[in-house]
This record gives sequence, structure tokens and C-alpha cells, in this order.
Amino acid sequence: MSTTALPPVVDAETWQRELDALRVREKAATRELDAIAAARRRLPIVRMPDYTLEGEEGPVRLADVFDGRSQLIVYNHMWFPGETWQCPGCTGFTSQFTRLEFLDNWDARFVIVTQGPIDEALAYKRRVGNAMTWYSTANSSFGTDVGAPPGGGFAVNVFLRDGDTVYRTWHTDGRGTEQLGYTFALIDLLPYGRQEEWQDSPEGWPQSPTYSKWSGSKEIAAAYGEPGA
Repeated sequence: MSTTALPPVVDAETWQRELDALRVREKAATRELDAIAAARRRLPIVRMPDYTLEGEEGPVRLADVFDGRSQLIVYNHMWFPGETWQCPGCTGFTSQFTRLEFLDNWDARFVIVTQGPIDEALAYKRRVGNAMTWYSTANSSFGTDVGAPPGGGFAVNVFLRDGDTVYRTWHTDGRGTEQLGYTFALIDLLPYGRQEEWQDSPEGWPQSPTYSKWSGSKEIAAAYGEPGA
């Protein structure tokens, strides 16, 4: 990419003053996110039925997906029957998560649940080099009941376990999932940002059609997938 677009060039003192003014807004946003997290901790919960999903080793109750932990984050991965390459957004988003063991210290786990049949889902996981644990809800209404029906969109759902009883505590979809990844957090720090047409940028900034810079599923597989998968 080549561009002649540059922000105004100023002296160090002026730059620091502008940064300090922006920092006031950044701190306010941080405090608001803290307040939102506090409200999230106070949300009521909904008791879930005793679903059975399909895992790598066969059928597994939803309560056992927690693998002994009390808290569970589920990414509901979009799935299109018969397609070699599944949703590039879901494929790219979940490719970020390669070291999730740190969640053990918080008594939590983070997994993928998809509408795809488990054999196909696991084959796709290998093809694209995904490092997460996958489950299938192809033979269960679980996906539909938590906002990710067959042919539907993606979602993030959070659950709490008390013995064998599971409760749904939180849900988001769309851009609500951005807070869980580092991709856009890093890109938004850059002077040119995401460079997508909807973005509020100064005149002359590089802009491209939305999604045009996102990695496709084939690219992710080439970078991370198992050879021959």
C-alpha cells in the first residue's frame, strides 16, 4: 500500500497535549467498560435443559463440556452444509485462540460449538489448524436455543454450572464478539485503522470495501492448517 495521507506533523509538546486530551476519553471508556462488566456480573440467569452434544470422543452432556470447571464460554461457529470452506469470519476469529490454559486459574473453559456434524467439524478444525476444542450440536436443539440455529449466524454464549445444573448467563453476536479478540484491538491502534469504507477517517485516508482485508479460510488453512488436511 502506498499513500501520501499523513496526520498533521507537530512538535512534541503539541503532540503530548493532544494525546493527553484523548487519554481522558480513553480512561472514561475504560471506566464505562468496568461498569458494564459489573452489571454483567449482576445479570439474572436462565436454567438450561440437559442437552447432549457430540464431542471428539462421542456424546457428551452439556454439564460435562465444562470438564469439571464451573464457567464456560462457547463460541457458536457458523456452518454451511457441504461447503469445504466455512465462514471466514468465524474461522479467522477462532484462529486467534491458541493458548487457553490460563482460564484454568479462573475455573473456566472456552470451546467451539457448531451445527456441523462432528466428523466434518473435526476435519475442518484440522484443515484450518484450529487449536480449540470443538463440539457439535447437529443432533441437538442447543444451537437454536442459544441464538445460533442451522444456517444462522455466529454467537458467544456464557454458562455457569452448579453440579449438573447449567445456567445461561450472557450472550452476544455481531460486533459484540470483537471484545474477545486481539485482531481489531491492534488494528484500531494503527494510524489508518481498519481502512474500511464505513470507518470515520480523515479525507485521503486509505479505505477499502468492508471485509476485503480479512483473511479467507483458505489463507488461514495455508498459514496454520495441517499439511494434507
